Amino acid sequence: MTAIRRPRVAGMFYEGNAEELKAQIRDCFLHELGPKKLPAVNEKGQRKIVGLVCPHAGYMYSGPVAAHAYYELASDGRPDTIVILGPNHTGYGSALALMNEGMWRTPLGDVEIDGELADQIVRKARLVDVDELAHRFEHSIEVQLPFLQYIYGSKFRFVPICFQLQDLPSAMEVGQALAEVLASRNAVVIASSDMTHYEPQKSAAAKDLVALKAVEAMDAQQFYAIVEARDVSACGYGPIAAVITAAKGLGAKEAKLLCYKSSGDITGDYSSVVGYAAVCFRK
Repeated sequence: MTAIRRPRVAGMFYEGNAEELKAQIRDCFLHELGPKKLPAVNEKGQRKIVGLVCPHAGYMYSGPVAAHAYYELASDGRPDTIVILGPNHTGYGSALALMNEGMWRTPLGDVEIDGELADQIVRKARLVDVDELAHRFEHSIEVQLPFLQYIYGSKFRFVPICFQLQDLPSAMEVGQALAEVLASRNAVVIASSDMTHYEPQKSAAAKDLVALKAVEAMDAQQFYAIVEARDVSACGYGPIAAVITAAKGLGAKEAKLLCYKSSGDITGDYSSVVGYAAVCFRK
């Protein structure tokens, strides 16, 4: 019997009913802070996008920013496999953990794990364990799936990798392993991360935009130096460094900040915000 990982944050971070969820995602694309248009899959796409950074807050807060990344991905074509990297907020499970079998369920249906690819990643990146517990209660990877299903249905497979260990050497090792195992595949790597947490808008945006300049320069070491020096409280800095490393290994020529906003841009309260960024890596 296939193991099914059931959604943890349906009905909280995003709508729990399929039709309401589709409408919510549609509204994220059409939102004034979003792309303001609906995505269409470019079936003849040359597939130049190898990596994305997407936020993972509740859709009412970060959905319009995430929609920028997914609009670009749809316009670029149809990947067969998607590797989603997210931070471990729960503390459960192994320090670097993937799942290599089963399905993940959302209100929009089930997505199959690419077991063969997952096993290749474990062999290449020896730091990564197979551990379902790290994923059981974690939201950072789950919230990306409905956007992907909205665009592609369930016609893709994916590998989730959860990062409790986020030091630079570990992140780069995972990124290098991904570049090697994905070299001959039609794949994209998504780093799920929010940016600065719970600071006034002015200081959050100033920090985040400096850190995002290093992401655009595809310089993982510089990104880490800025995160440490300026105390940037981005939760998924390890996944971001891993996606920079993977994208460079997969031939990315440019990284582009598609959108940066904060929760204050939605709520109007700029006294304590969370920053959200969408970034795209193209070869």
